[in-house]
Amino acid sequence: MEELLLHKKHDEKRQGEVFSFINNVPGSNKYFYIESYGCAMNFADSEVVASILKDEGFSATSDLAKADLILINTCSIREKAELTVRKRLSEFKKLKKDKKDLLIGVLGCMAERLKSAFLEQEKLVDIVVGPDAYRSLPILIEEAHSGQKSVNVLLSREETYADISPVRLNSNGITAFVSIMRGCNNMCSFCVVPFTRGRERSREFESILNECRELFNSGYREITLLGQNVDSYHYNNGTENVTFAMLLEKVAQISPLLRIRFSTSHPKDITDDVLFTMLKYENICKYIHLPVQSGSSRILQLMNRNYSREWYLSKVDRIRELIPECGISTDMIAGFCTETEEDHLQSLSLMEYCKYDLAYLYYYSERPGTLAMRKMKDDVELSVKKRRLQELVDLYRIHSKHSMEKEVGKTFKVLVEGKSKKSEDELFGRTDQNKVVVFEKGNLKPGDYVNVKIHSCTSGTLLGTVIK
Repeated sequence: MEELLLHKKHDEKRQGEVFSFINNVPGSNKYFYIESYGCAMNFADSEVVASILKDEGFSATSDLAKADLILINTCSIREKAELTVRKRLSEFKKLKKDKKDLLIGVLGCMAERLKSAFLEQEKLVDIVVGPDAYRSLPILIEEAHSGQKSVNVLLSREETYADISPVRLNSNGITAFVSIMRGCNNMCSFCVVPFTRGRERSREFESILNECRELFNSGYREITLLGQNVDSYHYNNGTENVTFAMLLEKVAQISPLLRIRFSTSHPKDITDDVLFTMLKYENICKYIHLPVQSGSSRILQLMNRNYSREWYLSKVDRIRELIPECGISTDMIAGFCTETEEDHLQSLSLMEYCKYDLAYLYYYSERPGTLAMRKMKDDVELSVKKRRLQELVDLYRIHSKHSMEKEVGKTFKVLVEGKSKKSEDELFGRTDQNKVVVFEKGNLKPGDYVNVKIHSCTSGTLLGTVIK
């Protein structure tokens, strides 16, 4: 298995590992189909693309045979995503035998790095569009129809798509992602994001608030604020410098009925101001995704993470001091360049200390264009990487099981998100700490808030009874 990615079942659906836009709009003779792979930010980008195409007269379809345009939104962070995308593109290319004017395009992070391979060598696509060039899609589509191979992968220091109202894809009408910034300045040695998404820039303050208000007024009851590093959000609106803590407060003030989540936080940047704001507002969920990547200060330095093991643990201690009930999740990489058995044991001991509620665990795979690939040797044997990863996974499972079991007997306020996968008579929602709860349907509907007392649990789900 290429990698082990551990998360809750319903969270997998929310993160947009794979989705297609399936809501048909009548009255159009142009149809598009779109899939997205990777993180929530790719999901949000696809919603921007859908809005641009809608303005050009395109409607969406779930029927590949009906589509005039097939788009796949890609991620370069993990090798597995690239393999999946190549397989899907090969499948899409076969459709051209019966539909010669069908256009196939690649969007997003993988576009710049693999544009030549996709267009010229493998001849899998007609259009390649980078994450800062989605506005050029209409022109690129016209060029592709005239027989040209159309490419725009230019990065921008200004583009935030602030004026575009995203079309909500496969929406449950209750939860939505809102991008607050783009790009990244951190230059972690293992990561391709600064090269594929460009430098960090924050979206206009008022445009974020307007989008959140519109979502709430349309019936949405939970918003996740997205950024590669939300804690470094900074925008000067002419009268004040708006920090992430200030933005978080303004969004929370829209309505006490609007739940707020955010992702991702960088350990070197999260501040007490953010934690105090979380404490101040009940509708800001008590959950922080705080990627550590390694428990070894030596490896963290090689990764260019700009914090030490001790710094990270002090942040975890501070979160739990101020918000004892806060859920904490992380990312961890096994087998980074030069990682020794002692480094690995430090990762295990850090996990033992933090006892994460949720962990995304991988073994290191070299990504083209990164500092690690150019300057470091990927010298840990694959068998060792897999063994170390499995040890991280085994420890995480123990912590996750305990994290679920300790909630039995407690009562949580839960936002109803939809039907349970296993029964039409049950609904599901999540706690503040991002744990999935399943309970009887009764007269409840998505968008309702309900108090649920937990009576039992599985390894990934809390089971409860509604308290009247």
